[in-house]
Amino acid sequence: MEPALPQQRVIAATAGETSAENPWPLHLLSEKLKAHIERAPSAWVEGQIIELNRRASVSYVTLRDLDAEVSFSVTVWGSVIAAMERPLERGARVVAQLRPHFWVKTGRLSMQSSDIRPVGLGDLLARIEQLRQALASEGLFAAERKKKLPLLPHCIGLITGRNSDAMKDVLRNTSLRWPAVQFEVREVAVQGVNAVTQVSAALAELDANPAVDIIVIARGGGSLEDLLPFSHESLIRAVAAARTPVVSAIGHEADRPLLDDIADLRASTPTDAAKRIVPDVAEERTRVQQARERLNRRVRSLIERESERLHQLRTRPVLANPAGMVIVRAEDISRLQLRSRAAMNTALARHMDSILHLRAQVRALSPQKTLDRGYAVVQLTDGSVVRAPEQVSPGAALRIRVAAGEFAAAAEPG
Repeated sequence: MEPALPQQRVIAATAGETSAENPWPLHLLSEKLKAHIERAPSAWVEGQIIELNRRASVSYVTLRDLDAEVSFSVTVWGSVIAAMERPLERGARVVAQLRPHFWVKTGRLSMQSSDIRPVGLGDLLARIEQLRQALASEGLFAAERKKKLPLLPHCIGLITGRNSDAMKDVLRNTSLRWPAVQFEVREVAVQGVNAVTQVSAALAELDANPAVDIIVIARGGGSLEDLLPFSHESLIRAVAAARTPVVSAIGHEADRPLLDDIADLRASTPTDAAKRIVPDVAEERTRVQQARERLNRRVRSLIERESERLHQLRTRPVLANPAGMVIVRAEDISRLQLRSRAAMNTALARHMDSILHLRAQVRALSPQKTLDRGYAVVQLTDGSVVRAPEQVSPGAALRIRVAAGEFAAAAEPG
């Protein structure tokens, strides 16, 4: 009897259907990965060449991201290199068209470039100018947004390269001008892939420190590529959002990164920044001395002028003989008293005469005077005066008033 043939194993159609009892062969996984990866379309990317190894017909390039610690190994065929106008160089900034390639035998993923082009200075300048116009249209460069620097900062935040000449220039010249100034120094990368991240982090740290009055971002001169981090949009927006005044001191007079436009003050060089953020103590002392001299002259002049006025006042008669003024006023008072008494006596005498005349007139016209001349007043018992005989009836009681008194009487029939 013939032996039974072994049953043929059914290979899983998808990765999800595999198991420990029914695994895929390794070559199948590699082939499927290759098929999946190589369906991805090619893409244009920008980066910096950090490694370059040339072979006879192929070049191996390590391309690193401009802003992050990300890099790819790229294979560039000789035909692509031959089509370039100028050869590739380490450190060059390029744009490349990449497509992923998976090696089935080794399971290694690599990127292949079908086109690679160096980014020239003209392209970089055009990008910076385009970003400059975009930020300006948002109003980020407007003069009214600029913060005023304090007259005398106590603590200065300095962001600069590690042990750089720019740091030494700022520290030395600032301390020479104002020895009491203090610094919070942050040494960071000022070029390369880490520059934007480290400068932004240092800026945020110093801006959060309430003791820091001014933040200075300083770097020496360099090529356009070296200064590109100081035109990066994220750093520019971070400076715009800072609450502490920021001073840009990048490169030389001819260098003009976007940081110069967004900063609250642009210094042409790090040394110029030191001169513009703190006053010169020697000049200030000279100004103080000049102010003191002007003040002394003004005070002396005022004292001399007032002393002369006092002398003039003291030589006047009223101050030479102060009692004279009192005597004259006393004589005036005595004279006025005599005049007032005389006038009062005259007025009293005149009015007394008038009173005597009035009294005589009143007495002459009084009823008593009439009675004194022998006349009498006849009254009824009710006190009414009898003016006609018809008022008195026969036998009526009467009162007769004469000069010396009165008596009763009765009316007789006539």
